[in-house]
Parts: sequence; structure tokens; C-alpha cells
Amino acid sequence: MKPDFLRFLGLFRFNLRYLHLAIEHDELVLRLHGPWLHVILFEVPLLAIISEVRNQHRYPQVRLSDARDQLHRKFDWLRANASSEELAELQVADFGTRRRFSYKVQEEVVKVLAAEFPARFVGTSNVHLARKLDIKPLGTMAHEWIMAHQQLGPRLIDSQIAALDCWVREYRGLLGIALTDCITMDAFLGDFDLYFAKLFDGLRHDSGDPVAWAEKAIAHYRTLGIDPMTKTLVFSDGLNLTKTLEIFRALRGRINVSFGIGTNLTCDIPGVAPMSIVLKMTDCNGQPVAKISDEAAKTQCRDANFVAYLRHVFKVPKE
Repeated sequence: MKPDFLRFLGLFRFNLRYLHLAIEHDELVLRLHGPWLHVILFEVPLLAIISEVRNQHRYPQVRLSDARDQLHRKFDWLRANASSEELAELQVADFGTRRRFSYKVQEEVVKVLAAEFPARFVGTSNVHLARKLDIKPLGTMAHEWIMAHQQLGPRLIDSQIAALDCWVREYRGLLGIALTDCITMDAFLGDFDLYFAKLFDGLRHDSGDPVAWAEKAIAHYRTLGIDPMTKTLVFSDGLNLTKTLEIFRALRGRINVSFGIGTNLTCDIPGVAPMSIVLKMTDCNGQPVAKISDEAAKTQCRDANFVAYLRHVFKVPKE
């Protein structure tokens, strides 16, 4: 975090005038409308609050020991199913703030992971917990970064290139994991040329078949003359330890991999059904933006015509 950003955070305050809540068709609807600078930081705390309040009312009987015991059962499973060599290489991070059962549960989970995880626990996306527990904060590019560039000035066909280029100029080699599924992996790789492939440390998977996606990434690096073992793939799509181990084994020795596990770490308690909640950008500069994704169910946009136009521009076939 650079000094100018830290100074900004010291001045920043949430302004509730940009927050709008309503009940529509028996669902809680949350809308944020205002300058991007003032609404972008709302997402994580708002979703975490909604999840925790709901869970406290629906599952008042849950104790910290329930989450801790469930986590230890997962550790036992991992020790029983992975070799010592695999455990020495397997990297897992906590990505579970937004849909956590509660703050106390996430804090307990991260503490136990840091002290007892049988593989390599490499950090948490929760910056507060990272600071409090003296562990590494980890995160990657968000979909809204690329989505916003669809309406921030360049031609639509150049929007991903503009987003990647702005990121590189800001972070100068830091935070080098690029998100690929805003307009599908194929469309992303069309823009991810040798320049970006050398500048970015790797790619993040968030939709579609993870191994098929990884095969495309490996083939792309090889086509560009880059050794895949110098790059890292980060997986973060609805993972648990079983899926994580399967992906790890499929790619081990071919490219570096790391895994961000969210809900399955921080809201996996017997008898508890986690919330399905998400917050995405829908408009920028008064115009629609879209996320097409590599999984049809994850396509998000309120304007069907813009989705059709985006597909046409990037030559993305209909589902």
C-alpha cells in the first residue's frame, strides 16, 4: 500500500447517502449509486454485515468450537488424502470475508489456519485480520476494475487492454495476478499479449472448468515462449479442500498454483446454509457494463442489448 493511498484511507469515510436498501419480491436488494471512489469500499463490509446478521438470527446456537471442530475435520481429511510432498507444495489462502458466518468465526478460522494447517497457509484477503494476526494480506484484481473500463473512454474492444495497462502503471509489478473471466478466458487471452504476459505474475480463475481454463493458460504461455513454471495460477471459484486437491494434482509440476478458499472456510458449519450474495457493478458513467464470465449463470448485466453488443465486439458466442 503506497503512502498516497494510506493518506486517502485516513481521510475516507463511508457516506450513507450513496447506499439504498429495499425489499423486492421477498429479497433484500442493495444498491450503491455515487462516485466510484466513494462506493467501491462498501462491498466487503456490507456483505459481511448482512451475512453475519442473518446467521446470528437464524443460527443462534452456533459456537466458535463448531467452526473449529469442522476445520480440524478438514485437516484430518487432507492429511489422510495428500502425501507429505503434496502438503509441502499446496498453498491455500482465506478469501472468506464477504460470506463468513461471523467476524469471530473468521478470526478463529484464520488463527487455526495460521497455526495448524497441514499444508501451506499463505495469508488472508482480510486486511484487518492480516494486520492483527501479523500474517500476509492477499488479494487480486476485481471484476469491476475491468468492467468499469468498458465505459471509461477507450473503444470497447480496447477496454481490457486499458484496464490491464492502468493496473501495471499504478502497481509497477506488485499485485501481479490478472483476472481473466470478465469477458471470458478466450477474449482475455486475445488481449493478454507477450507484454502483459511478462509483466503479470499470473492469472486468476473465477468461473468455468478450472482445469480446462488452466490448460488454456499453460498453452498460451508456451505459445508466447514463456515457461509456465515461472507463472502462477490462482483459483478462487467456490473451492473446498477436495476440489483444491484435485486441481493441484492435475497441474502439479506444470505451472505454479495457489488457492483462495472463501465460504467453505469461514461459513462451513454443520447445519448452516451459507448465503448466496454478490455485489457487482452494473453501470459506469451512466452507461451499462457487463460481466459475461466463463459460466453462463455468472453473466451479469441489466441491459441485454449491451451484453449482445459486448459479445459481438469480442466475438463471444451465445450460451
